[in-house]
Amino acid sequence: MRSRRSCLAVPGSSVKMLGKAQGLPADQVFLDLEDAVAPLAKPAARKNIVAALNEGDWAGKARVVRVNDLTTEWTYRDVVEVVEGAGPNLDCVMLPKVQDAAQVQWLDLFLTQIEKAVGLEVGRIGIEAQIENAAGLVNVDTIAAASPRLETIVFGPADFMASINMKSLVVGALIPDYPGDPYHYILMRILMAARMHDLQAVDGPFLQIRDVDGFRAVAKRSAALGFDGKWVLHPGQIEAANEIYAPAQEDYDHAELILDAYEHYTSEAGGRRGAVMLGDEMIDEASRKMALVIAAKGRAAGLTRGSRFEPQ
Repeated sequence: MRSRRSCLAVPGSSVKMLGKAQGLPADQVFLDLEDAVAPLAKPAARKNIVAALNEGDWAGKARVVRVNDLTTEWTYRDVVEVVEGAGPNLDCVMLPKVQDAAQVQWLDLFLTQIEKAVGLEVGRIGIEAQIENAAGLVNVDTIAAASPRLETIVFGPADFMASINMKSLVVGALIPDYPGDPYHYILMRILMAARMHDLQAVDGPFLQIRDVDGFRAVAKRSAALGFDGKWVLHPGQIEAANEIYAPAQEDYDHAELILDAYEHYTSEAGGRRGAVMLGDEMIDEASRKMALVIAAKGRAAGLTRGSRFEPQ
């Protein structure tokens, strides 16, 4: 899977920001045609994005374009112009405000038609589905199963808060009058649907962009649940996201040791044992599965092993 610890939002209407984003250490950039772009600026933003994808240096980054949602008049042209103009340099299309599986299926079929028409590899361009309202959350299981192109389920908190009449204007932060985490159920619901279908789950943005400590606090909550990453709206949030959604070096090293030890001890040479000791810790098949998760996250984040397994 692609590493998505930090997913940087970049307005397609800003040529300056499109250029700057290429040099930032975000795992993913999504070039936005939706909320960050004024209606009258959308046609020019499409052209900016096509040029940036074709002419820019996005090495090491997942390249995503967020189109407008399907209730608008812009979505069709968004998809046609971006995919026909820059399909070979595009990894995923993000569809916002997804309310049911049929909307994802429409995008899948439309992408297939364009790929066939212009000679692109059919199925290579992925889809990210953004959950931003009550209908989307209620239908998230069928949305997650809607297309083999789906790679990620993304939480969009601002529109979601509005859709359920949440009494707050602070997006992505805790609400002082609520004695818990008002987003816990939403995040877990998205996470369960994503994992059921082997998809990644990405947390939404924290709009107080200069409050890096606040960003860290909310990011740690979704990272602890198992989310793969978070939107970042400002370069100052990228380092924190990359750190928080990657395993600690010690945990990554330990996971790799567990995998090596388990492989050795369950082999003929290791005695074909199912449960063994690794130092003072007993490991078994369940330990291997847990270690696989941490090791995969560490490898995706580019971590390097600091120790090696030596059979005793």
